[in-house]
Amino acid sequence: MTVFRTLDQVDVKGKRILVRLDLNVPVENGIVTDATRIERAAPAITEIADKGGKVILLSHFGRPKGRDPKQSLKPVAAEVARIIKRRVDFAGDCIGEVAERAVAAMKPGDILCLENTRFHAGEEKNDPAFVAALARLGDIWVNDAFSAAHRAHASTEGLGHRLPAYAGRTMQAELEALTKALEHPKRPLAAIVGGAKISTKLDLLGNLLEKVDVLIIGGAMANTFLLAQGKKVGKSLVEADLVSTAREILSKAKDAKREIVLPVDVVVAEKFEVHAPSCVVDADKVGAADMILDIGPRSIEHVISVLARAKTLVWNGPFGAFEMEPFDTGTIEVAEAAAELTEAGNLVSVAGGGDTVAALNVAGVVDRLAYVSAAGGAFLEWLEGKTLPGVEVLRVK
Repeated sequence: MTVFRTLDQVDVKGKRILVRLDLNVPVENGIVTDATRIERAAPAITEIADKGGKVILLSHFGRPKGRDPKQSLKPVAAEVARIIKRRVDFAGDCIGEVAERAVAAMKPGDILCLENTRFHAGEEKNDPAFVAALARLGDIWVNDAFSAAHRAHASTEGLGHRLPAYAGRTMQAELEALTKALEHPKRPLAAIVGGAKISTKLDLLGNLLEKVDVLIIGGAMANTFLLAQGKKVGKSLVEADLVSTAREILSKAKDAKREIVLPVDVVVAEKFEVHAPSCVVDADKVGAADMILDIGPRSIEHVISVLARAKTLVWNGPFGAFEMEPFDTGTIEVAEAAAELTEAGNLVSVAGGGDTVAALNVAGVVDRLAYVSAAGGAFLEWLEGKTLPGVEVLRVK
């Protein structure tokens, strides 16, 4: 099993610990509106402080072009202080004299948040001079930002080549969950891939087909597969130019003896709006004016029976237009079943991706699955089998 260096292997007492978090959280009028990422980072911050480390927080925020007071991390630092119930000082820059003075004034157990790393062009360029300026502020680098680990930036990857590097607790939990799900899964391994477009998930489908026993396809991308099977999909969202690609995926799965699960019945409506008149039809009986907006009851039952015989589940993407009733039923019922199987100890369930987390929140099961990743792009790239620079630098060589 690949081993990553973690906080268990380092003595932080009296040392300056640069902790890379992902504090790129939604802020409206100076107020953080979703603090999930901060709440997940809290244990690593307090653990290092309690062990006598000087905790220096690094993060990007937004996409500023140079210094922009509207994209300052100051209000986010205040939210960190509120969540961990400790004082968090703030420095108006992340390198140079301002940052160096603030770090020099720290005592063991103190917590300091530095200004947005993206105020400097050197961050995204992974510029060696900028990396060196950051490295001067610390003795050890802890990466606790899995959601930014797919980027080779100065604070997410570059520092790992200049300072002793360790995974923070959130990063560690994420790597352990993902390794368990994809590298060393209990089988059968099932994957749910949903969402609107095959085009954005081609690499994902390719990589998963090599690893999973059953691939369950939902969301609008299932429509393209139904079309590839010669079924009519009416006015449903579909990628007509990818029908031949869908056919290839189906034939590859057949050759590799992988099971692909597609809807057998669907919920259709003529309008995409809340409580639009809808009905359930067989997947091969979709009318010319119909739009497929969710999976039907027989499909839900079939997916749940697949999960009942699986031991591991990886989930990315919803089944239907979950943002709108009654087209959230498929996603909610499958999520509920996955949660029950997980709680009974019969399923290791790992889910992630922006839409997926939103859908699981609608279903109210985020805390009932084995692991739900708050990382969007990084989670997807991991599932696609790509190497993540911010993770690679933590591997024990």
